[in-house]
Amino acid sequence: MFIEVRSDGELSHETTANSNEPIFALDIGTRSVVGLLVEPVEDTFTILDCTVQEHTERSMLDGQIHDVVAVAKVIEQIKARLESQHGPLTQVAVAAAGRSLRTRRVSVEIEINHRNWLTKDDVLTLEFSAVQEAQAQLAQELNETDFTRYYCVGYSVVNYFLDDEVIGSLIDQRGEKARVDVIATFLPRVVVDSLLAALKRCNLEMQALTLEPIAAINVLIPVTMRRLNIALVDIGAGTSDVALTEEGTITAYGMVPVAGDEITDGLMNAFLVDFPMAEEIKRKLTTEPMVQFQDILGLAHSLPADEVIAAIDGEIHMLAEKIARKILELNGRPPQAVMLIGGGSLTPKLPEKVAALLEIPAARVAVRGADAIQQFVGSHPLLNGPEYVTPVGIAVSARRNPIKYITVTVNEQPLRIFDLRKMTLGDALISSGIDIRRLYGRPGLAMTLTVNGRMKMIPGGHGTPPVILRNEQPAGLDTGIADGDNIVVIPGENGQDARATLTDLCDEVDTIDLTCNGVPLSLGPLAFVNGVEQPLDATVADRDTVEIRLPRFVDEVLQASGQKIATDDSDSKLRFTLNGREYVLPRRDTRLLVNGKAVAGTTRIRSGDVIEYQVETLPLPQIQDIIPPDEWVQEEVRVFFNGTPVSIKKATVAITMNGEQVTADHVVKDDAIITLTTTPGADPLFSDVFRYIDVSLEKPSGDGISRLTTLVNGEPASFQTEIKSGDKLELYWE
Repeated sequence: MFIEVRSDGELSHETTANSNEPIFALDIGTRSVVGLLVEPVEDTFTILDCTVQEHTERSMLDGQIHDVVAVAKVIEQIKARLESQHGPLTQVAVAAAGRSLRTRRVSVEIEINHRNWLTKDDVLTLEFSAVQEAQAQLAQELNETDFTRYYCVGYSVVNYFLDDEVIGSLIDQRGEKARVDVIATFLPRVVVDSLLAALKRCNLEMQALTLEPIAAINVLIPVTMRRLNIALVDIGAGTSDVALTEEGTITAYGMVPVAGDEITDGLMNAFLVDFPMAEEIKRKLTTEPMVQFQDILGLAHSLPADEVIAAIDGEIHMLAEKIARKILELNGRPPQAVMLIGGGSLTPKLPEKVAALLEIPAARVAVRGADAIQQFVGSHPLLNGPEYVTPVGIAVSARRNPIKYITVTVNEQPLRIFDLRKMTLGDALISSGIDIRRLYGRPGLAMTLTVNGRMKMIPGGHGTPPVILRNEQPAGLDTGIADGDNIVVIPGENGQDARATLTDLCDEVDTIDLTCNGVPLSLGPLAFVNGVEQPLDATVADRDTVEIRLPRFVDEVLQASGQKIATDDSDSKLRFTLNGREYVLPRRDTRLLVNGKAVAGTTRIRSGDVIEYQVETLPLPQIQDIIPPDEWVQEEVRVFFNGTPVSIKKATVAITMNGEQVTADHVVKDDAIITLTTTPGADPLFSDVFRYIDVSLEKPSGDGISRLTTLVNGEPASFQTEIKSGDKLELYWE
C-alpha cells in the first residue's frame, strides 16, 4: 500500500493496479530536479530514461519549496520530456528533502521521590514528554501556534540520568529525580503540503512518499548492515544532509547549511571566474590533471589540478569540519563508517579530511556512486555519479518501502499519521496534541513539618495511571498501531494532598505515671502546634512546627489530669476600682508540693513523683493595705523636737467606698469603688508636735525650777508659734 493523492490533493490508500508499471521518480533539489523513469522487474529495476533540469530562479531553499509555481514549471518540463518518449505520466514518487528535517535536542526532568520503582511505562512517558517538548520548542522557534504541524520521524535517547548521574536504564530504579536527553527529528507538514501543491499543478498524483536520507540508505545500506553505526552524508549544492543508522534503524537526521556551492564560491574568489566557469572547473578537478579556463578579464589559464585544489583547501576543510561536527553532534561519537553521496561528494580531498576530523581510518570514509546501486538498476550510461543515488533510491523506495499513512481515532477525533517508522500509540498521542506529561495523575502535594526539632515530610497520595484502550483493549504507549484503530485515553486522577493529625506523628505512645492529691495518674503525651497546645486529633498544616512530649511541669500535670487549681477560678479574685483604676487581687493562695517540698508550677516532674496542692483563703485587705504609695500623698513638715525628728501631717485625707465615707482601716468589698481625696492644710503650730510625740508638761519637783521654756531655732516661742520644715524645737523646765 502506498500513499497516493486524489484529485482533491488529499492522500489516500490505494494499491497500484499493475506492479510492473514504470515508476516515475522525482528528486527535487535546491539547484536542479532529476527525473527518472524506472521499470521494476522482479527484484531489480531497469532505468528507462533520465533527465535533469536546473531551476531558473531561487524557488527552492533548504529543501523547502518557496515558489510552488516556479518549481511546478520545472517538473512540468521534465514530465513533458519523458512523456514525449514514453507516453502519459499520471503518478510520481517523490521524497521530502533531508535538509527539511528539523532536529532538536531536549532534556526533560521529573521528580520521582513519590514513586516506588520506575516502570517501563514511566520511562516511555518521560521519553515521549521529551519528544513533545522538542515539538513545542520547534513550533515556538518558527512562530507556529499549532505544534502538531510537525511529524516526528524519529527520536533517539542520548542519555538517562538518575539524580544527575548518567545511568544505563531507568527501569526499576528509585531516586529523587529522573531525566532523559533526547534527539528528536521532525518533518514540517508544510513540506508535504507544498509538494502536493506543486504536483497538483502538473496533474500528477503522489504515488509514494519517502524521505531522501531513507531513500539513499535503502539502496546503499541493506538491512543487514544497519546494525552498524554508519553515517550517510548527501552533499548537494546548498546543503549537506546527514543520516545515521545503528541497531537496525535510522537513529538521527541532520543538515549542514554548506555544500558544493561553497567550493564553487571559493573558486570564483581565487581565480576571478563567474559561477558557470567555477562549476566547470570544479567538475574537471577530479577528471583532468590540467585545468584550463578563462577568467572574467579574458585571461586564459592552464593550471595543474593540484594547484587549483590547494587554492581552495580552506573551503574544503571548512565543509569537512562542519560535516564532521554535525555527525558527532547527532551520533555522540565517531561512527564506524561514513558514506558520501550527492554531487558535492566529489569535492577533492573531502573524504580524507572528514576521516581525519572524525579520527577514523581514511578507508572508512568513501564516496558511493552509481557502482554502489548496480545491484538494483545495473549499469546505465546516464547514471555515472553519486548525485543519482538518491533518485534511484526514491524509485526503489516507492516499490519496496514507501511511507504510508494511517488513520486512527483518538478520543473520537480522527487523526492522520504518516507511517514514517514503526508507529506506536505514543506517536498517536503526540500527533493528537495530548500532553503526555498530564496523562499520569500527579502526586498530591507533600507536607513538610518540623517535629521535635527534626524535619519530617509527609508525602501526598499517589496519582493514578491513565486508562489507555486500543480497540477496547488495554494498551501501553509502546503498543503498535494500525489503520482504523480506535484509541481512548482517560487521564489518571491526581493524588490527594498530604494530610495528618497529631496522632499520626506520634512514633510511639508512652505515659508518665505519678500521684496527684492521692489520685494515681497515667498521663499520655501533650502536643503543641506553633507553640499552642492542641488536642491529639487536631490536623496539622504545611510548615507547622510541632512538639509532642510527655508532661514536664507541675502545671501541665494538673491541667492534663483535669484537676483545676482553685486560684484559677474567677470566684477566687477580689476586684475593685481605686480612683478610676481597676485592680484584681487573689482571694486564695495555693501551695504546691512535690514529694513534700514546696515548689512552683514550673517545677519539672519525673515519673513516680507525688504531687499535692493546698488552697488557703486569704483575708480581705483593708483600704490602707491596697492604696499604692503614689496614691497615698500627704504633705509633711519635718522638724526636730529636743533633737528627735518628727513628721507632722499638713494635709487631710478623705476616703469613700461605694459613695460612703470610711476610714483607712475599713475592709475592701468585692467590686467596690473607692475614692481617695487629699485636702491641703494650714502650717502646723508648736503644739501640733504633741500629737506625734509623748511629752509630760507636769512641773518636776525640786528647788529652783519655776519656768517652762519653749524655743524655736533658739528663739523664745509659744505653743501657738507656727513652725516650718527644718525648725528645731526645744521644751524644758528651768
